[in-house]
Amino acid sequence: MLLCAGFGTRLGALSDERPKPMLPVCDVPILRYGIAHLVAHGIRDIVINTHHRGDVIRDDLGDGSRLGARVRYVHEDVLLGTGGGLKNALALLDPDGADEPFVSMNGKLIFDVDLGALLATFAADPGVLGMMVVRPVPDAEAWGAVDVRPTGPGARLRIHDILGQGAHMFCGVHVTRPSVVARLPDGDACMIRQGYLPWLRAGEPVAAFVHEVGYFAEHSTPARYLASNWAMLDGVPLTAAPGELRGVDPAAEVAASAVVREPVRVGPGASIGAGAVVGPYAVVGAGAMVEPGSVIERAVVWAKSRVTGDVRDAIVTAAGVMSVRPD
Repeated sequence: MLLCAGFGTRLGALSDERPKPMLPVCDVPILRYGIAHLVAHGIRDIVINTHHRGDVIRDDLGDGSRLGARVRYVHEDVLLGTGGGLKNALALLDPDGADEPFVSMNGKLIFDVDLGALLATFAADPGVLGMMVVRPVPDAEAWGAVDVRPTGPGARLRIHDILGQGAHMFCGVHVTRPSVVARLPDGDACMIRQGYLPWLRAGEPVAAFVHEVGYFAEHSTPARYLASNWAMLDGVPLTAAPGELRGVDPAAEVAASAVVREPVRVGPGASIGAGAVVGPYAVVGAGAMVEPGSVIERAVVWAKSRVTGDVRDAIVTAAGVMSVRPD
């Protein structure tokens, strides 16, 4: 299940146009990165919950067949939280009552986690309620620290505490079973606060899977969103890229006197006018127009948007230009 029902309030006006999982990174929606990653690991049955601008998600993905997946949707008229959203979708996640484990992933992530290893580790650790993917970070408490300790036979990694002290952060991905999710209270519920945390304190086991190698990005602020675009332009390795992420698409129109400075991504149907300078670190989405003489540097231009003048450290949408300062 890909959790996609949040508002994205820290993104400001950007989330008025698109829900956070549909923000384009190198002209490809974030959600398509997650689906490509799942499909590459053999996970093709995908459930997506929606709320704010769910129409944008449905219109882009459809039934998922173009992406090699079968996508089904459950809409939340009222936000239900990370746990309530899962419980509300149990009829799709467990249609035959087999109680098979499933992966829950936050839809705002581009995360190159080894899902095969995660599922194998979960299968080898029977009795745990779930397995949370965590990563060591120096500012863990700012992310809601997770205390991870080796425990029991074979020194298996267990979660000792959450939202207290610890050296790890929760990455927004975990494996659990429908029967565990069914224990959550009805309605709005957080998988951590109303689930794993009270269960831990009652002595029930929750396991950890430590992710230390591979790309991880969440996109809750404009600065983080831009940084992820630059990482893709730099060619960060991914197990499964959702499309072409760098270079000038053959279907783009670039004037002979325009200057393109790598790294860039110029999408199909985009138009770069005479004397314009694009890059370094610039994304021009499909069908976007860069007016003659304009300069774009460290900026992302969404599809079908228009740029006039000098634009740096900014995000350009059909609604206007958002200047971005580092977090």
